[in-house]
Amino acid sequence: MKSIDAKVIINDAEKELEEVFAKFEETALFNQAKVLNAFKEERVGTHHFTTSTGYGYGDLGRDTLERVYARAFGAEAALVRQQIVSGTHAINLCLSGVLKPGDEVIFATGLPYDTLRTALGITGEAPGNLQEYGVTVKIIPLQADGSINVELLLKEVSPKTKMVAFQRSCGYEARSSFSIGDLSVVFSSLSKLREKPVIFVDNCYGEFVERQEPLEVGADLIAGSLIKNPGAGWVPSGGYIAGNAALIEQIVSRLYAPGLGGEVGPSLINLRLFFQGFFDAPHRVFEMLKSASLFGNVFAKLGFPIEPDSKASRTDIIQRIDLGTPERLLAVCQSLQQISPVESYLHPEPAEMPGYKEKVVMAAGTFITGSTSELTADAPFKPPYCLYVQGCLSYLHAKLGLIYIVEHLKNNL
Repeated sequence: MKSIDAKVIINDAEKELEEVFAKFEETALFNQAKVLNAFKEERVGTHHFTTSTGYGYGDLGRDTLERVYARAFGAEAALVRQQIVSGTHAINLCLSGVLKPGDEVIFATGLPYDTLRTALGITGEAPGNLQEYGVTVKIIPLQADGSINVELLLKEVSPKTKMVAFQRSCGYEARSSFSIGDLSVVFSSLSKLREKPVIFVDNCYGEFVERQEPLEVGADLIAGSLIKNPGAGWVPSGGYIAGNAALIEQIVSRLYAPGLGGEVGPSLINLRLFFQGFFDAPHRVFEMLKSASLFGNVFAKLGFPIEPDSKASRTDIIQRIDLGTPERLLAVCQSLQQISPVESYLHPEPAEMPGYKEKVVMAAGTFITGSTSELTADAPFKPPYCLYVQGCLSYLHAKLGLIYIVEHLKNNL
């Protein structure tokens, strides 16, 4: 294995993936047209790029940006705010804004991502968690094949079930991510109930990967982070929520205060970045998908289990690689950090992270701190030492990075 020529392996992988890349491009072209149309329909102009201060009353750029998001995602309304600091924050706003004491939320896709478990009160005793406010949380385990247990879900829905939540991406779980097609079948079943619960989707990592978004197949609410797909590496912070207008009104009251609604919330940072990031997102996701498939194909050639298969249809930008040993996991993370444009001199090590049960190792030499729309990788530091690679600002950077990683991994193969 030490005689591996990284460039040869990667060039061979690219040839094998030509048809896959072509399909990614077709989807990206479709989504780019969708976003372009939203910009045109909302008559975006340079006067929308200004900032606001104080309360943010009359922020024309902010309001127009939200209409662009709503139109592109097939929503009645959207909330796109710099005051939302992460995907977990956006998701928690949806839960706490819609659910009242005595209500129940069911997670239909198994355990949610680690940081959300803390917000829900499933793990730990963080003040202000959902269960502390009298909301019941139920988890529907996935079936043995990783699919959603629709029969059990429908059986568990009761009059007190106000919301059914879905996590589109796999998180740190050893399962496949759920496609729009997978979700639409379940949404259809829920919609036939006499008292249909609110259908909510954590859309993180999934925006613009497929031709449809969850709202277009029956979801009522979606949420995500602007330092993931929809920000395309341009946006310095923020989050979005989109969907039913009445639900958005409830949620914005939770974000700010009852009675203030969405009229407040200043755009303290130049809104051009937010518009430009969203416009660039379909193209950037195209680059991310190519990068993910290339990483998957190359590591599969090196003998490592991967998920999804490098030639499979995708519903998010994440590529899981099962490295098997802590030494390999650290070697890949440290190599990735060394080929990053920012803080390449740092040395990733496992560390305690807020909201995570196990120590986590992260490789992220990014322009935007923590941005997963840039080339990054992270992993819970536990067997089987699965690495989750996501994002890239440039496919060329991802390719260069992969060459470097493979060369430096030789001694650990």
